[in-house]
Amino acid sequence: MKMLVHVPRITDRVLYTFDLVFKQLLGLDFSVTSDVEKFTAYEGPKMVYGPYRLGDAPFQKAHELLFERHINDQETTSVDFEGVKGLFPVYGKGLLMPFDVFAASFYLVSRYEEYLPQVRDKYGRFQAESTWMFENGLLQKPLVDIWAIAMKNRLIEIYPNLLFKERKFEFVPTYDVDAAWAYKHKGVYRTLGGFFKDLAEGNREGLRERHEVLRGKRKDPFDSFDFQFELQKTFKLKPIYFILCGEYDTNDKNISLRKDAFKSLIKRLGDYADVGIHPSFSSYLNLEKLQAEIDGLSEVLHRPLTKSRQHFLRMNLPRSYQKLIELDISDDYTMGFASQTGFRAGIADAFRFFDLENDMATNLWVHPFALMDGTMRDYLNLDVEASLDLAKQLVDEVKAVGGRFIYLTHNETLGGEKRWVGWPEMYRQLLEYISQ
Repeated sequence: MKMLVHVPRITDRVLYTFDLVFKQLLGLDFSVTSDVEKFTAYEGPKMVYGPYRLGDAPFQKAHELLFERHINDQETTSVDFEGVKGLFPVYGKGLLMPFDVFAASFYLVSRYEEYLPQVRDKYGRFQAESTWMFENGLLQKPLVDIWAIAMKNRLIEIYPNLLFKERKFEFVPTYDVDAAWAYKHKGVYRTLGGFFKDLAEGNREGLRERHEVLRGKRKDPFDSFDFQFELQKTFKLKPIYFILCGEYDTNDKNISLRKDAFKSLIKRLGDYADVGIHPSFSSYLNLEKLQAEIDGLSEVLHRPLTKSRQHFLRMNLPRSYQKLIELDISDDYTMGFASQTGFRAGIADAFRFFDLENDMATNLWVHPFALMDGTMRDYLNLDVEASLDLAKQLVDEVKAVGGRFIYLTHNETLGGEKRWVGWPEMYRQLLEYISQ
């Protein structure tokens, strides 16, 4: 039988959150009602979510968040809970949980705090260090998954025959192609500009490397695609490539889509994996530019695009997602931080974007990643060994909850040269660990 949940008032936030926690994460069949007589007469498993009890039914006292319609400052107090913390503590005897697991989950997954006034970095990005999770040392914990499992355990104690569906760990490798090649196929002006820059800076090694690559005596350092294909075959991976194809600019330096070599590479990647758009830095919140980039890449692939990840992880909520929805993008993979590893939305699974501005659930699926190569190397200044240890720890966290681990890396990284020496082998070792 299904679980019946009584709430004082059915809202979009209530339906969205119970669907996420009960149906998606726990595989529990349920329905929601505000009808007291119907609830009282129901003879199957049931619980009350609200400010007051109903009879002797299991009771989860509620914070007011899921019954509001506007965006308000929230007091983010917490309570210690089974080795982590719970957000929005509630008080009383015989409660299912000492905090409102549903309001807490909604707060994290909706990215509520990103709608509130915050200091942002130089790219306009919300900072990991501003999150409740980071402040409490919990950014590396998939809290929503952990809390959901704890709720399941409470309900099983009361209803031993209640049926839940077990989730299985999944790994999704993703690659951002910001620049397909370091030297090749750049055109006359960009190539000459590169030579003159190396000369002006006295960069003899750069001059030599550029010259050898262009003469075919050395492989382009960013061309790691054969290595990627080998890994995908060995470990039976199903990766996703995100291709930057905006016009050349200060922060957008990929090859032009007009280049035949770039078109051939894109088609080759499309034969091996899913391909999505990597909206350029200059297309940020610019619907016309974003549409042009999507159309251009779609034309090369001869198929519509449904996946996206923002270049520089540059995202504004809810504007960025609203524009993706307008352009028929169904899945976004931007949800993660550049400066810190872990779970930006507190969850190790995909979820539907809830637009707080319009107080409604959407059909855009958000796929949070837990780890990016540049975070470890450039922001945290970790060496290869420490990066591998950190990656394993995050994998273990996701495996423990049967979640989905998404890793973000770049073709430049897997070229293994200069600042990325040792990283291809690190990636291989991580894949071996994941596959165990």
